[in-house]
Amino acid sequence: MAGSTAKTVHDIFQSMEYGPTSSSAATAQAWLDHHSRSLGLFMDGKFVCPADRQTCSLVDSKGSAVCSTVCAVDHDVSKCVSSAVIGFKAWSSLSCFERAKVLLKMGSVLGQHGQCVSEVCELSKTSCSPSTLLRLLQYYSSWAQLRDSLITDWSPLGVVAVVASDDCSLYSLMQKVVPALAMGNSVVIVPGRSSAPPALLLAQLFMEAGLPSSALSVLTGSDVSLGAKVAQNPNISYVTYSGNKQDGVTLCKATAGLGVPVSVSPCVGATCPFIIFESADIDSAVEGVMETAFKAKKEVQWVLCVQESVLDGVVSRLRLRMAAMKCVALASEGDRAQVDAALQEAQKQGATLLQPCAAPPSGTQFPPTVLCGTAPSSPCVVNPPPGPLLPLMSFRSNTEAVSLANHSPHGQAASIWTEDLTLALETAKSLSVGSVWVNSHSMSDPCLPASGHKDSGTCTDGGQEGLYQFLQPSSSSSSPPLPRSSSISMDYSNFGTATSPAVIPNGSDPASAPKSYLQFVGGKSCKSESGSSVAVQSPEGTTVLAYCPDGGRKDVRNAVEAAIKVQPGWMKKSMSARAQSLHSLAKGLEAKRRDIAASINAQTGLSLEEADKEVELSIARLSDWAACCDKIQGGAPPVPQSGFALSLPEALGVVGVVLPDNRPFLSMVTLLGAAIAMGNAVVMVPSQKHPLPALAFIQVLQSADLPAGLVNIITGSRDQLTAALANHSVLKAIWYWGNAEGCQYLQYTCTSPLKTLWLHCQKEEKDGGMDWTQLRPSHKEEMWRKAVQWKSIWIPTA
Repeated sequence: MAGSTAKTVHDIFQSMEYGPTSSSAATAQAWLDHHSRSLGLFMDGKFVCPADRQTCSLVDSKGSAVCSTVCAVDHDVSKCVSSAVIGFKAWSSLSCFERAKVLLKMGSVLGQHGQCVSEVCELSKTSCSPSTLLRLLQYYSSWAQLRDSLITDWSPLGVVAVVASDDCSLYSLMQKVVPALAMGNSVVIVPGRSSAPPALLLAQLFMEAGLPSSALSVLTGSDVSLGAKVAQNPNISYVTYSGNKQDGVTLCKATAGLGVPVSVSPCVGATCPFIIFESADIDSAVEGVMETAFKAKKEVQWVLCVQESVLDGVVSRLRLRMAAMKCVALASEGDRAQVDAALQEAQKQGATLLQPCAAPPSGTQFPPTVLCGTAPSSPCVVNPPPGPLLPLMSFRSNTEAVSLANHSPHGQAASIWTEDLTLALETAKSLSVGSVWVNSHSMSDPCLPASGHKDSGTCTDGGQEGLYQFLQPSSSSSSPPLPRSSSISMDYSNFGTATSPAVIPNGSDPASAPKSYLQFVGGKSCKSESGSSVAVQSPEGTTVLAYCPDGGRKDVRNAVEAAIKVQPGWMKKSMSARAQSLHSLAKGLEAKRRDIAASINAQTGLSLEEADKEVELSIARLSDWAACCDKIQGGAPPVPQSGFALSLPEALGVVGVVLPDNRPFLSMVTLLGAAIAMGNAVVMVPSQKHPLPALAFIQVLQSADLPAGLVNIITGSRDQLTAALANHSVLKAIWYWGNAEGCQYLQYTCTSPLKTLWLHCQKEEKDGGMDWTQLRPSHKEEMWRKAVQWKSIWIPTA
């Protein structure tokens, strides 16, 4: 037709432009109009619009107003959580079959209203496919059905608060809401601004599916401080967060000392490596780069790592594919300033720019940009700004590729491109990330567990392994949650700085003078770096039994350095080799049985017969962990797409353990066995009141078949050593038995980098109810789950 401007197929292929998309959102607009475009809170199974509340406005990608949401206040929080307690009783009292039926019905309801959900997500700038939500519901409805038969001796926590930042996607939010419901908890959602409208819509749909009213509530606000207000309510059993790290750290600090466990999944803003080996299908790899690196809205930032032999080919293909690309809209002028600053710094360090066009001098539009020859230390690599930037680095060998990829402080995910399966699997196992995609990227499925490695989270999401964050051992002898309380007014800079009581010469007969012990660092018995000692009192507190080293920050530093050197080799040992080493440790303990029992008797006041029974139980406990070494494995969960996947348990790394006063020897052996059986190294702080059994155990460690530095024992002030552990950046986890001040200090401090905390507030001579002599299978399972992190590897076949 003359004058026609319609493009031919040839024109489209030449320009590679996306086709027109439908901008109709009639269904979503009708739903918003039904609520007068003012969305209230969702509690008691219905929308509530309290009067005299501040509101937050939400705008679409064009800057037009979409709707407003109510900002909840303290009264709303109290009312909502009280209602959620009632909802928990109703929801948890249902049978597994009844809960599963509700989740399956929710899938049907979602199918009927999928168009509305999709359009509301699009208007809210948090795109989420209804099909991915449907997969979540189908997968976790099965676990709801099978909870009591496959996850025995575990029970729901109670009321769970799910908090998200403003830039968190709806899928990341629901990835925590659905499994929490499936396990029988009630949930209070505190969404970010963008995910608030779709979260409110889904809550309404859950009610249509038959979920008991108040089992799911939604509280909206202006920022993450609302999540802290929800956590302050004593009826909240657990808080889990998704979003950017900054808001996650704010939430952790605001909830420190409240006695509620908080887990963090910083799923936004992490730096992820995209590795292209010379054995890759280069065209497919470059296509993958184009699909994921230059999105207008993306949760992670990518860093491209290319093997030198194919670097020129990759760059030329990128230049060709980028030639017709247009500028991408940034979120704000502030983001533009960050992008400009990052580019200037990268160019100073020698990077060159690859752009389809010059950047406008101002405004929020910016062209897709590849920074070729970027230095690993460049700010745009370590902490990239938001925007369509792709740093590119080259490597020579496989080892160098792994080093580059692990250079980032984040450990969320990685994409590997190679046709060599052996190379792919070896690289995947060496990367410190939670998810690895081979010849693919950004693929997800709820059946795959992934833990936050390094600075990317403190919990596991996905799969059966991700369910345990919403469960607790059912037995009453289990370690209970931290006691709920108000935060203690603390000067965190002064915690652990009190000096130990001075040891004054008393002129006693040298023959009757108390024995002086040494601590154990790097496989050697040694004094503390300070050279000072502290007196160990008898159970009655009337006499001095012995003197032990007064360890401090330098001793912790030495111990961690020794543990870092040996832990990778210990983790790579075969499971049977680790089991043999633990059996050797148990055999050595048997040989020193009388000496250890005498130490327990003198230190704790237990009779020799009871002390001997404790040693016997400790030997059996080590044998239990030795037997578990080659029994706890990952698997190959079935995935809906073509290909197969692997889920692998991995060691955390170096774990700090502050031991309880109750059963000081049995608790030490139990926790030590759990940690090293899973491949970790440990830095242990014995009970400050009862350190002698642990120091006597050093003789067993010296004769055992364990690498030097794998187990380190440092004595002294518990608070001082706790502060040293908390401030050491290498430690991945801290297991703590101590006072409320110590628990609050760890929650406030262990945020940069993030550390996984297992906290217990012990009272007087008891450690909060843990019966170390009667550990049920679920208690042992809880311990080994605290000692591992999970990695998923996805390998497509077509």
